[in-house]
Amino acid sequence: MYAIETKGLTKYYGKDRGIIDLNLMINEGEIFGFIGPNGSGKTTTIRLFLSLLFPTSGSGKIFNYDIAKDGPKIKQIVGFIPTEVNYYENMTVKELIEYSARFYRISLDHRFDQLVDMLDLDLSRKIADLSMGNKKKVAVVQSLIHQPRLLILDEPTSGLDPLMQNHLFDILNERNEKGTTIFFSSHVLSDVEKFCHRVAFIKEGRIIIEDDINSLKEKLLSRITFRLKDGADDITLQTTGVISLKKNENDISFLYRGEMSQLLKDLSRLPVEKITITEPDLEEIFMHYYEDDAQNKDN
Repeated sequence: MYAIETKGLTKYYGKDRGIIDLNLMINEGEIFGFIGPNGSGKTTTIRLFLSLLFPTSGSGKIFNYDIAKDGPKIKQIVGFIPTEVNYYENMTVKELIEYSARFYRISLDHRFDQLVDMLDLDLSRKIADLSMGNKKKVAVVQSLIHQPRLLILDEPTSGLDPLMQNHLFDILNERNEKGTTIFFSSHVLSDVEKFCHRVAFIKEGRIIIEDDINSLKEKLLSRITFRLKDGADDITLQTTGVISLKKNENDISFLYRGEMSQLLKDLSRLPVEKITITEPDLEEIFMHYYEDDAQNKDN
């Protein structure tokens, strides 16, 4: 049984595109990354999974429950962390979580206390007095109190400081080790790289690439920037895999896909004064894949 399975899942808002022909098969126990810029269809996909929207065509299942027919059953086995967190502001944190627990007919136990301690959450404070980061911590606790089989996360690290992000990943990894499936929607590539098993890129409502994370890392680009020593002659880099090379006097930069050892060997023959190798920003990576996608369509 798949945790999430969609076949031709499509959603239009009138004439406006939401998602088109989405086909996913996510295994139970998997951590699946879902990457895309704003407006690509990530939130529409999540709302369909949660039965907050209904498909225009196609189908989707969560643990064999139909997303169009079995919304109440799906909500009982899914935990959700939204991008933006809005709660009843006059409640305290504890009142809100106890209120949520009653929807699942459960009592809070030692696992709840462990989460609160790990996230350093003050249960006595009112929601109105919480920062964005602390509201996100409440959402983390609320999403986990009923031991969901599937966690759907929409930009879960936004608003959290680096220490709390690490605590969040520790919590999520622990839950995944116990069998929880995680659907991780984000635009932060580094989070997806270090956390997910497989990943899909979505563009304009369509998936343009899907692969396991190790294979994808090999395909992803690196940003290479180096400076030639003063007086160096103009050079031509012959290395295969160089993309979008730019020169500004002695400074040269490009995107690179290939064996790093080969590139460094080639660069060692040049009068290089300084070199940096970094992860390109998400826009660069998407532009590269989008250009490939556009070229494939033209061909």
